[in-house]
Amino acid sequence: MSRRSGILEFAVLGLLRESPMHGYELRKRLNTSLGVFRAFSYGTLYPCLKTLVANGWLIEEPGNTTEDALAAPLTGRRAKIVYRLTAEGKEHFEQLLSQTGPDAYEDETFAARFAFFGQTSRDVRMRVLEGRRSRLEERLEKMRASLARTRERLDDYTLELQRHGMESVEREVRWLNELIESERAGRDLKGSATGGAAQQDTTSGATGGLPRSGDDPRPDTPDDTAT
Repeated sequence: MSRRSGILEFAVLGLLRESPMHGYELRKRLNTSLGVFRAFSYGTLYPCLKTLVANGWLIEEPGNTTEDALAAPLTGRRAKIVYRLTAEGKEHFEQLLSQTGPDAYEDETFAARFAFFGQTSRDVRMRVLEGRRSRLEERLEKMRASLARTRERLDDYTLELQRHGMESVEREVRWLNELIESERAGRDLKGSATGGAAQQDTTSGATGGLPRSGDDPRPDTPDDTAT
């Protein structure tokens, strides 16, 4: 499994832990609540769902709303399928939440992990935050060393781009310091659960960015039936 696929499965399990959803609703939540998935292909979601069903982590149920019941015979389309987390799926997701290895510190992985910090224990949050900070401090040291070696050979615009990248990493390190201090003081972030308002500058590819609610560049499409 690729890292990208693993992150998608993690996010789907986390969202369904909150409540069962149609595939279309899942797609919207992935785009609007988890910024890391703003550019993911819709064609990857349903194969992911099928895999999770085959693993016994999800079950498929027919939609049971009045709207679904009326629309199916009129349109000739099957009723929407609802995906529900199984007990095994919940256990698997909790195992994923407890992992604090190096993969949890990477740009895309960290953004997804942070989005589910509201469901994560404090000790695990601390390890992930400290690991991320350490990773960025190493990156920052390398960027500074590289800039010191090449400064004289760079034109003004390239130099400014390098500085911008460094400032973005420095900004995230300061943000992580504040989060770690809050965790050590026993304070929870308000709204830090999935889809919460924890916001950070998402313009820099160096940090990976964090999700901003409501940021969905694609128009909604009513493709919501089972595949």
